Amino acid sequence: MTALDQRTAVLDALGDRHFDLLVIGGGATGLGVAVDAASRGLSTALVEAHDLAQGTSSRSTKLVHGGVRYLEQLDLGLVREALHERGLMAQNAPHLVHDLRFVVPRYAWWEAPFYGAGLKLYDALAGSLSLGPSRILTREETIAAIPNVQRDGLLGGVAYHDGQFDDARMAVTLARTAAAHGALIATRCRVASLWRGPDSRVAGVVVHDEPGGRTLHVRARAVVNATGIFADSVRRMEDPSVAPVIEPAQGVHLVLPRDFQPGESAIMVPHTDDGRVLFVIPWHGRVIVGTTDTPMREPAIEPRALDEEIEFILRNAARYLERDPGRSDVLSVFAGQRPLVHAAHAGSEAQSTKSISRHHEIFVGSGGMVTIVGGKWTTYRRMAEETVDRAVREHGLTAPPSSTRALQLHGWLAREEVERRRQREPGEEWALAYGAEQAAVQACLAERPEWGRLMEPRLPYPLGLAVWAVRHEWALRVEDVLARRTRALLLDARASMECAERVAEVMASELGRSRAWVADEVNAFVELARGYLAASDRSRGAPRSASGAAE
Repeated sequence: MTALDQRTAVLDALGDRHFDLLVIGGGATGLGVAVDAASRGLSTALVEAHDLAQGTSSRSTKLVHGGVRYLEQLDLGLVREALHERGLMAQNAPHLVHDLRFVVPRYAWWEAPFYGAGLKLYDALAGSLSLGPSRILTREETIAAIPNVQRDGLLGGVAYHDGQFDDARMAVTLARTAAAHGALIATRCRVASLWRGPDSRVAGVVVHDEPGGRTLHVRARAVVNATGIFADSVRRMEDPSVAPVIEPAQGVHLVLPRDFQPGESAIMVPHTDDGRVLFVIPWHGRVIVGTTDTPMREPAIEPRALDEEIEFILRNAARYLERDPGRSDVLSVFAGQRPLVHAAHAGSEAQSTKSISRHHEIFVGSGGMVTIVGGKWTTYRRMAEETVDRAVREHGLTAPPSSTRALQLHGWLAREEVERRRQREPGEEWALAYGAEQAAVQACLAERPEWGRLMEPRLPYPLGLAVWAVRHEWALRVEDVLARRTRALLLDARASMECAERVAEVMASELGRSRAWVADEVNAFVELARGYLAASDRSRGAPRSASGAAE
C-alpha cells in the first residue's frame, strides 16, 4: 500500500467511525494528548491543519529544561514540575533526549556564590531525576569548555546540566507512538467548523482535506482543542463571544557555524539587554543562539524574524564571545510564537511577555470542548495527562489512569546503547533520532544507490530520508522533509534550497506526483527558505535548478 493509499484509508476511517476523543492540533500538546488517550485504550483521532509540529513546536530552543530563569521569579513549582518532566522525557526517549552541560561565564566576584547557590537549588529541585550536579569552574576550565568565550575580565564559570533534543523529531516520534496504540492521524486537514449534537454539545468537527479536496464529518464524544497560538480561533467556533486568552510572543534563533562554540558545552548568558537569558548551544553540528521575546498582535504559522531581533541576538552574543558573529555568519534564522496565557486570561493591561507565566491552563467551553493552552515542550506529557483526565470527567468516558510516566516512546533504545552508537558513529547525530528503527532506515537508504548519497554536501542527511518520511512519517510536501523530518532548513537555509529539487523528485516518485508538482514544490520551498536568511540576504536571488525553478 502506497503512502497515499494509507492516507486515503485513514480519511475514510475518520468519516466512518465514532471516536471517544478527537484532538485538533498536531503540535507538542496535541500529539501528547493523542499518545495519552490512545495508550489508555480510548479510540482516538488527531487532525492537523498543516504538518506535524509545523508551528511553534518545531521552532524551540531545542532544550528539555526546568527553566533556570524561573528561579529568579521564585516560581519554584513550575521549575520542580518541569525538572521532573525533563527526567521522564530522558527516560522515555533516550534516543531523542540527552544531557547537555551549560556554562555561565563569570566576570564579577559575586557571580560565583550567586549563580552557584541558585543552581544548587536547581539540582535539589530535580531530586532523583537530576542529570548531573552543578559546580564552580576555574578560568582555565571555563575556556576549555567554551573556547570562544570572551576572555577579557573572565574569572571562571558555573556549570550545570539540562536536557537537549530535536523538537520536530520528538513530534514525529509521538505521532508514531500514538499510531502504534491505534490513533488515527491526518495532516493537512483543516477544521472548518465544529459539529454539534442534538443537545448542542460539541460532537465532532467538519474537516477539509486540503490535498484531496474532501470534506469529512468526524464524530467524537470529546473534542480537545490543542492548537497552541491558534486556540482562541477554535474557541470562537464554539462561542463567538469568548474572550481571548492567548498572547503570542515571538522567539527568534540564529544558527551559526560550529566554530562559534567548538566545545561540547553550551553557554548560558544570564542577562541580556531586556533581562532575558541567552543561550549559545551546539546542535547537529551547528550553533543555535537565542532567543528573543517580542509581543505579537496576531498568531502566524510562518512568522518572520524582525531585523531588530536579529541585531539584538548578535549584539548580546558578542558581549560573551571572543569572536563576534555577524550577519554574514548566519546560516539560518528561525522564528516561532509561544502560546502564552495572559495572567488574567483576558482583558487585563498588556505586560512584558517575558513576565507572563509558562504555566498551562485547561478550559471547558459552553459546548463541552476541552481547550489546553500554555506550557512548553518539557511539560507536554503532564499537560496531556491532565487534559485527558479532564475530558474523561467532563464526557463520562471510561478509561484507566494515564500510563505515560513510564511509556517508552517509539524507537526507544536503552541509554547505554544510545551512547555506544554515539561513540561508534560520531557526526551521525541525525541517525540516533530514529532509535531502534535505525537499521530499517538504513535498509530503505540501500534500496537505490542515489538514496544513500547526501542531499547536499553541506548537510548531513542522505537523500533517501525523504522516502522514509513519505512512507512512514506523514510527509506530503518538500518543506515537511527539509524543515521537520530533517532539519536541513534550520541548519543551512541556502543549502536546503540547493537540494529542494532532488528531494521533490524523490517524493514525487513515492507520491505519484507530476513534474509540474515538482516545480511548484521547489518554488514554494525556495520562497519559504528565503524567510530563513538573515534579513539583509532575503532579497538576493537563489540559483536556478535544472528544471528552471528558482533555488
